[in-house]
Amino acid sequence: MILPSHLSVRGGHLHIGEHDTVALAERFGTPLYVTDEDRVRENFRRLSEALTAHYPKVRILYAAKANGNLAIFRALASLGAGADVFSAGELTLALAAGMQPDTLLFNGSSKAPADLALAVEKGVRVSVDSLDELRQLDRAAGAAGKTVEIAFRVNPAIDVPTHPKIATGLATSKFGIPASEILDAYRHALAAEHINPIGIHCHIGSQILAVEPFAREVEVLIGVARDLIDIGVDPSFIDIGGGLGIPYRRETDRAPAPEEYAGAVMPVFLKGIKELGIEPELWVEPGRWLVADSTVLLSRVNSVKTAHKTFANVDAGFNLLVRPTMYDSYHEVVAANRADAPAVREYSIAGPICETGDILAKDRMLPELHAGDIIAVLDAGAYGFAMSSQYNSRPRCAEVLLSGGKAALMRRAETIEDLTALMATPPWQA
Repeated sequence: MILPSHLSVRGGHLHIGEHDTVALAERFGTPLYVTDEDRVRENFRRLSEALTAHYPKVRILYAAKANGNLAIFRALASLGAGADVFSAGELTLALAAGMQPDTLLFNGSSKAPADLALAVEKGVRVSVDSLDELRQLDRAAGAAGKTVEIAFRVNPAIDVPTHPKIATGLATSKFGIPASEILDAYRHALAAEHINPIGIHCHIGSQILAVEPFAREVEVLIGVARDLIDIGVDPSFIDIGGGLGIPYRRETDRAPAPEEYAGAVMPVFLKGIKELGIEPELWVEPGRWLVADSTVLLSRVNSVKTAHKTFANVDAGFNLLVRPTMYDSYHEVVAANRADAPAVREYSIAGPICETGDILAKDRMLPELHAGDIIAVLDAGAYGFAMSSQYNSRPRCAEVLLSGGKAALMRRAETIEDLTALMATPPWQA
């Protein structure tokens, strides 16, 4: 198995950064999410340097939905990141972490009136997804006596090589306004009393392992910019979204490096803006690429059972990591306390949830496993805890953050009492 540079095997145990994962499991309990802050920072710097080597006016907006822990926001904010936020909660977390309002973009295809009012109140730019939303936002800004800076989200009708549930730039997607109709939308924005259209926004999907779709996306947005200039809009930013994938199967996946990504999109972008005579900021919205490989999910083997196949039954299921069940996603698994032992038997790693589909990893060759062993699920930092639930009334697990030799909770484990804390007794049951 090929491990990323911040993971290693020492003394038979899997280490993340400077820390023994088995010792972390004993100290904090399992299941347990463990994140290496140093890796998050390294990923951010590498992507930023790859892009700014071509053009200095680049802004990185963290895709907050990937991992919503406030400690992650703080780490990225300290590096100058803004955020692509999709809810009032994500917006509030970003501001609490120290991100400035003008570094945020409130995205989403179905914003409530309260969402729009909050964006107006906080001075956050909005990616508008429909003319109906534009009218509502104009009214909200008028009621507050303010003007809101916006972009429209463009649907470029680009097919991308990824799971259909995370391909957001298809013509059939719920997101954005078709490129063929976008000019009319900007005309409406120009006519609105409390709206200032200053940008263009697009996002074509997630976990994309080719760079060519991103280059095509930029070509579409440059064409949109050309038309906008003709009607009097001066784009101050062009946001090409995120979507850069990672190699979940490191033995076989070929994922583009940030330098390759930049080498594909920046020449198209630079040629386009030069021809248009503009110098807008380039915004990008990475999520998975920044945080996915920073994190492992540690889970303890409860029992081993051989039926039609051999199952290692662990204490984490799709309540904590839904990607394998929802997307048929692949995550590498390591027997953390037997990390240098030979793989001698095929196991399926099964969770404790009352669903047949609760399988974290199918048919993996691993060392001989026994109750009490620790299984590490790799690349769990994006859409892991962020998509977790309390299904089967299971409290969600703790999250630990590492920095150098330090380790501390960044979220405590929930308790059974937490499950009932928000429940109320109807008066006829009292």
